[in-house]
Amino acid sequence: MRTIRAKIPRCLPTGARLICTDNTGAKELEIIAVKGYKGVRRRYPAAGIGDIVVVTVKKGTPDIRKQVHYAVIVRQRKEYRRPDGTRVKFEDNAAVITDDKGNPKGSEIRGAVAREAAERFSKIGTLAAAII
Repeated sequence: MRTIRAKIPRCLPTGARLICTDNTGAKELEIIAVKGYKGVRRRYPAAGIGDIVVVTVKKGTPDIRKQVHYAVIVRQRKEYRRPDGTRVKFEDNAAVITDDKGNPKGSEIRGAVAREAAERFSKIGTLAAAII
């Protein structure tokens, strides 16, 4: 797990709903905590691309629902700027269910994955269909 070079805005606070883009059986996730977040008094913990979050499955197969999992955010709607000057934004907020180290539980990832998340978590980068 490496650091991210781009300055990613943390635009997904606790309570945000995400699409699950892997084949674990989950469809919709809700953020309940951000791992490693050190915040300011009364500020909601928030996450961005490449962050590990604690999620609960809101929609999906019955065996995976109502359980607490870790996930890595791979897409966000809020645009961010890369060091070369390009600006990137996606059409949805999405995450991949992982273990606490960032290794994915599923065997495939649908849709695009941000380059920052793929560089930080190499296993996610190898499973991704497209890296943008």
